[in-house]
Amino acid sequence: MNNWSLWSWPWLATLDMYRRALESLDDAGPPARGGATEWATPNVVALELSTLRLRDFSCPESACAPVLVVAPFAQHDAGLADLAQGHSLVAALRANGCDNLFLVEWKSATPATRLDTIDSQLAALNVAVDELRAPVSLIGLCQGGWLSLLYASRFPQKLRKLVVAGAPVDLQAEPSALAARVGTMDDASIDEILRLGKGLVLGRNMAALWPSEHDPAARLAQSLQFHGAPATESEKNAAAAFERWDRRALDLPGPYYRQVFDWLFRDNRLAAGNFPALGREIALRELKCPLFLLAGAQDEIASPGQVFAAASLVGAQEGQIETALADCGHLALFMGRRTLTREWPRIAQWLAG
Repeated sequence: MNNWSLWSWPWLATLDMYRRALESLDDAGPPARGGATEWATPNVVALELSTLRLRDFSCPESACAPVLVVAPFAQHDAGLADLAQGHSLVAALRANGCDNLFLVEWKSATPATRLDTIDSQLAALNVAVDELRAPVSLIGLCQGGWLSLLYASRFPQKLRKLVVAGAPVDLQAEPSALAARVGTMDDASIDEILRLGKGLVLGRNMAALWPSEHDPAARLAQSLQFHGAPATESEKNAAAAFERWDRRALDLPGPYYRQVFDWLFRDNRLAAGNFPALGREIALRELKCPLFLLAGAQDEIASPGQVFAAASLVGAQEGQIETALADCGHLALFMGRRTLTREWPRIAQWLAG
């Protein structure tokens, strides 16, 4: 299995596989969700909404402008940003000047939130930003990246700076494994998947949808950027944390899932300039704040061309846009120890400046 399947499984799973998975799991009883999100860095919950928790990782008496990490609302939880010692984006940011630091932790969808949409996520993000007293700087990771671009274009007066890391922005700018396979799902199949999940896309069933990883050791090493099998106690702890994170799953609301599939992946509306967001059609040219784009050279979820295409779509001036290309795949952008020590200090210092 390629690394892209970790994030893209809802768009790639066939209907027959999904139905068989649900039926087999119903026979055996509901599987465990995998436990609560784990954090390597001490934090407190500053705000709790039906859709998210706003976590405060700030240092006491910080005088810096607030920085808000927007985790992806996808199959796995926000623990990818604070996995373990040496593999924590939170720690890398704090060590390099971003010590007034917060994170959006999206909650798994429930029957009460099964009708949530992209607008629901944007509205909740807006409440979180207001809680921090704008202007703030946003760091959008993967699917949190395109959501942050939407938000920044919808509320430009609330943004100081924006970082977009490993996010698909223009799906037609360059091929990727994910973009090449999106068309395999049709509307009728999505309808049936949502019916079987009672309005939800059930992340907890992902393990039953896919065969065993062909080389899980290589995948772990690539994601955490080990030179081989975990050798030190620190590496073993990080590997164990990664495996626990990999087993935890979030459920997605049906309307949100369908909108992401249709508007972002199939219709490419973010790049086209007509993405609906809280009552308006958003064009990225409305975004004029300083922008930093980070891509992974081997990223099969969001290829470099798809990420860097944002530079020509936004309204920020050329001197306000920075880019970095990391020698890694998708997950290593957020938890790889080499990426965290090479690329993210520069980004943190840019944010703090």
